[in-house]
Amino acid sequence: MSTLRMLHYFNYVMATIFVVFYFYQIGYLLLGLIRRRTKTPDTPHALHRYAAVISARNEENVIGGLIASLKAQDYPSELLDIYVIADNCTDNTAHVALAAGAKVYRRFNRDLIGKGYALDYLFKCLSASGKDVYDGYFVFDADNYVDPCFVREMNNTFDSGNYAALTSYRNSKNFGANWISAGYGLWFLREARFLNFPRMLLGTNCAISGTGFLVSGEVIRENGGWPFHLLTEDIEFSVNCAIDGKVIGYCDKAVIYDEQPVHFGQSWRQRLRWSKGFYQVDWHYSLGLIRGCFRPGRKGFSCYDIFMTVAPGMFFTLAALIINAVMLCAFFTEPGYIAKMIVAENLSFLGRTLGMFYVSLLIYGAITMAAEWKQVAMSTRKKILYTFTFPLFMFTYIPISAVALVKKVEWKPICHGNTTGELIPSKGQGR
Repeated sequence: MSTLRMLHYFNYVMATIFVVFYFYQIGYLLLGLIRRRTKTPDTPHALHRYAAVISARNEENVIGGLIASLKAQDYPSELLDIYVIADNCTDNTAHVALAAGAKVYRRFNRDLIGKGYALDYLFKCLSASGKDVYDGYFVFDADNYVDPCFVREMNNTFDSGNYAALTSYRNSKNFGANWISAGYGLWFLREARFLNFPRMLLGTNCAISGTGFLVSGEVIRENGGWPFHLLTEDIEFSVNCAIDGKVIGYCDKAVIYDEQPVHFGQSWRQRLRWSKGFYQVDWHYSLGLIRGCFRPGRKGFSCYDIFMTVAPGMFFTLAALIINAVMLCAFFTEPGYIAKMIVAENLSFLGRTLGMFYVSLLIYGAITMAAEWKQVAMSTRKKILYTFTFPLFMFTYIPISAVALVKKVEWKPICHGNTTGELIPSKGQGR
């Protein structure tokens, strides 16, 4: 019986820790529901000079469309240069980018592979040739489509001079292709509306997410390039900013559309890299974040908030499930009546955990879908259906997180340009 009480106590403690650590995000949720948009001061803004940077590996199918959307920006063209790093390409990416009007740098390095290395290469090339003259750098993935007002809106927020970086509102080009692309799309909308938006309102640090972000030229020059080379270089940069006290902001009026994977194999590989990257960030930066949590005010809270991001709740769920499974196997040698009670406790915990996990994700997904209903380009039937499949998409992170703990993971490209489903809203629709 003492063993049973110990198991029951362990499960209770794990659930309590999870709730206590993440309860503050309920405040984010409420704030995101109460407020709809951030307010930009109605004053003239200086027009800054920017470079749009695209790291591309075998992206001939889509890169022309991205460059065209950047050429169509409601912003002076002489203040926006477009650079493409054709990184280890074996197709016509460089040729297509040149024909579309971008400045192209080719990079071939089979040892240092990944977006972080490609960005670092370009920034060092610009610095060495005296072309590092930009106030800021936009970073995009080749499969993006950029809303025509994107650069102007980002400039309006960046002009305050308060931010080392800015992130944007990330929507999906192929939201309604299937339950996988919808799972991604809903997660990114939730991140924009109920994480970065409340952070911006409270004046704490936001987090960049892969693409559609702006980094101050001063930050690039201070760092001597882009020294963030882990598998999730975006999260590494966000963590580094929190530790150093640099502020990342958010512009909800600047919209990009991202193409999501539609095949589970591709999604597995991508999210396996993300999960492994989170573990790498944990290993390298947890101590600095924990120390930062004890700073006064917003800087301390920003460190705590990003620490909760890089130590994802999925890891706690995985740990609890593994421990219960191990104990379930270990106590089969106990007398029958004790083993029966332990099995019942384990199965009850597993059922409660998965049930609560599904319900909580369903609620979050439903709230996000309702709040961003008009921004989701798919039919009502699909919106309802994919709200219910969203928790199932998130469930697949459990085995992914487990495999990422033990498997060596390398950066691999994702094929773009072959998706189906509802497309992006018409040009200029924005938010």
